Parts: sequence; C-alpha cells; structure tokens
Amino acid sequence: MEITGRLTRDAVVAKTANDREVVNFSIAVNDSYKAKGSAEAVKIVTYIDCSYWLSSGVAQWLKKGAMVELFGRIGVNAYLNSEGKAMASLTFHTSSIKILVFVSDAQALQGQTAPAKKNRKEQPDDLPF
Repeated sequence: MEITGRLTRDAVVAKTANDREVVNFSIAVNDSYKAKGSAEAVKIVTYIDCSYWLSSGVAQWLKKGAMVELFGRIGVNAYLNSEGKAMASLTFHTSSIKILVFVSDAQALQGQTAPAKKNRKEQPDDLPF
C-alpha cells in the first residue's frame, strides 16, 4: 500500500525491551470530495500513526511539516478505553520512506522569496584559460 501525507509531529526513536529501535511518527492524509448535488467540497483529514523498523537514522529527517510517501501495510489496533467503549486506531507499518518535501523546503514555500539579483557587470577572473 502507498500513502502520502505530512508529518504532524517530529519522529521519535523508541527502544523495545530487546534493544530494537523503532521510529514512530504520525502523518495527516488530506482528501476532499463533492457530495452529489452540492457545489461545495468536503475536506477529510485522516491521521495515521506510523512505525519504521529498518533504520533509526531516518528520524533526523522526519520533522513536523515534511511531506512523505510511504510504502508498507496498514494495521488496525482495537481496544477498550477506560469507559469500556470500543476504540480503534490505524498504524502504518512502513517498509519504505520517500521524503518529498523537507521541512526547510516547506518553509521556503511559505512566502519567502529569493533576493533580487543586482545588475552588475561580472568581473573577469585572472585565469588565462
């Protein structure tokens, strides 16, 4: 399965009881549709908890706001809350991560513009070739 979304928080590396490391993070997947007979789009956001067991080094690049494309399989965790009500959450067991937009790239897209180039004559270098 393939999903694409933005990280909702920085990734965290956790250790299991047998010293294995897992990278845990969460993404938001945005979708929208138009209901039949309506001109207004309905927006849906699905939050998915993700785990990545192959390398903990990737955690340094998984920062809040980064856009990622993930490959893996989805699982459902069903449980009873403190009130006895049945609850569930999605977990995406990630086997491959492709970072589409790094956080610094996302910040650059939010209104920062490149400085204007000055019109000046290029100075020739001293090299004879």
